[in-house]
Amino acid sequence: MTQLAGFLDVLLRGVGAVGLAAAIGGVVHVLLVLRPPAGAGGLLAAARGRALTLIGAGALLAAGAEALLLLLVHPWALAEDSGRWPLREFLTTEFGLAGLGRVALAAALAAAARGIRRGGDGPARWAVAIGLGILLTANAAWLAHAVSRLHDRAPLMIGTVLHQVGAVVWVGGLMHLVGFALLWRRAGGPAAEPLGVRVLARFSAVAIAALVLVLGPGIYLSISYIGGWGGLAGTGYGVMVLTKVALLACALVLGGLNFLMLRRGGPGAGAIAARAPAFIETEVGLGITLLLAAASLTSLPPSVDVVADRATPAEVAARFRPAMPRLTSPPVAQLLAVAAPMDDTLAKRQPEEYAWSEYNHHAAGFFVFGMGLLALLEQTGRARWARHWPLGFLGLAAFLFMRNDPRAWPLGPAGFWESMVLPDVLQHRLVVLLVVALAVFEWMVRSGRLTRPGGRLVFPLLCASGGALLLTHSHAMFNLKTEFLTEVSHAPMGLLGVIMAWGRWLEVRLPPADRLVPGWIWAACMTAIGLILLVYRET
Repeated sequence: MTQLAGFLDVLLRGVGAVGLAAAIGGVVHVLLVLRPPAGAGGLLAAARGRALTLIGAGALLAAGAEALLLLLVHPWALAEDSGRWPLREFLTTEFGLAGLGRVALAAALAAAARGIRRGGDGPARWAVAIGLGILLTANAAWLAHAVSRLHDRAPLMIGTVLHQVGAVVWVGGLMHLVGFALLWRRAGGPAAEPLGVRVLARFSAVAIAALVLVLGPGIYLSISYIGGWGGLAGTGYGVMVLTKVALLACALVLGGLNFLMLRRGGPGAGAIAARAPAFIETEVGLGITLLLAAASLTSLPPSVDVVADRATPAEVAARFRPAMPRLTSPPVAQLLAVAAPMDDTLAKRQPEEYAWSEYNHHAAGFFVFGMGLLALLEQTGRARWARHWPLGFLGLAAFLFMRNDPRAWPLGPAGFWESMVLPDVLQHRLVVLLVVALAVFEWMVRSGRLTRPGGRLVFPLLCASGGALLLTHSHAMFNLKTEFLTEVSHAPMGLLGVIMAWGRWLEVRLPPADRLVPGWIWAACMTAIGLILLVYRET
């Protein structure tokens, strides 16, 4: 139960962060990017109405996620240790009071946005919305690692607030900019074109300022919490920080392309309107994944606090050293005879368990690597038959369903529902469903059976979900070295999965002349994931 509560904690924190970004970033977006005067009509009025709706929805999402954390997840985890539901005691702690404050402030911001949207567009109402946004960002200081530090508590709390302000303004602004870009493209016409370019230019200025807040305090927090190069590569916290840096770099590349396109003005407003939405949507996807990765950091102890259980760079590198894949697996009966119960997460793993897991990963690697090669072959345009590569996902799903959890149904003694309360089993079941959906939808698209434009977006959205799931997959509650080394390959695979997803998204959404590069990128990422699986090692 404690493990499942930990997984829900990460998930709900990520959902709450996305809601805050939509709400607080939306307030900044309306005031600094759209800047519609009172009574403005046309494109700006439509964008403003859509933004206020999203602000209210985001605030309610943040309030709901925090309420579930306070009333269900955290007391559930504490009840596992104490034997009773300590809700009252928990809510009176500093952390509990800060969480209740977030719920109240977010609900109030949702009400303020609703009032403005219904016609109360006066300075006083906007002042209330701005004040609530400021209080919400300040509230973050009491819900992060900084509040528990014995040294430099105040500077770390301030750095946390500034870092999160930059993140929610940037990612939230991108969410709202997607809506504007779609309205802009639909509006078309000579009158809308220059207005759209001006709004995108304003957002670029706001985004640059927000990214300064993301990077400056982020570097300070990373130095304070990681403490050195050893903590960067040898702990789960450090690896997640590296993953965040890689995701941010990808988003900055896309933002840079948009910035250059606007500044040069070469393609014209019409061509910008055709390309900008796809780039902005991809930035949003990467930004949301960044927020989820940041949420997963809250479940990990800072690297400076991990000394005895820290892995060396050589130990980490050994997990990626090429070697022959394992082609045999221990029998199920032999594995069940030595394996500890599924809910005993601290039991020492036996050699048979390592061998079983490595065989599973290597077999999955053959599936994924083969599909990646076929996808690359299809990109050449010389092998039309290779378009059927998504059917390989069906074989992969069947293999994973049978082999993922040998102590659970259908191979092991643990029943289906009994095993579903364990987060690793639950995540494995979700992965199987994702893989089946990937096979069905993408094969139907490539074989011409699914022709609706939305059908082509299912594959990248599912890949993005799978990549995000890998990045939050069963992080060590106790951060033992062996558990970290077992999971260290999840981060690069999750990162490649996210890049693969949004590369495919760009291939689908960009004009035909711009699809070549993203097409090769996502296919190469799938092939690289297969290679990582083929060299996967737990010993």
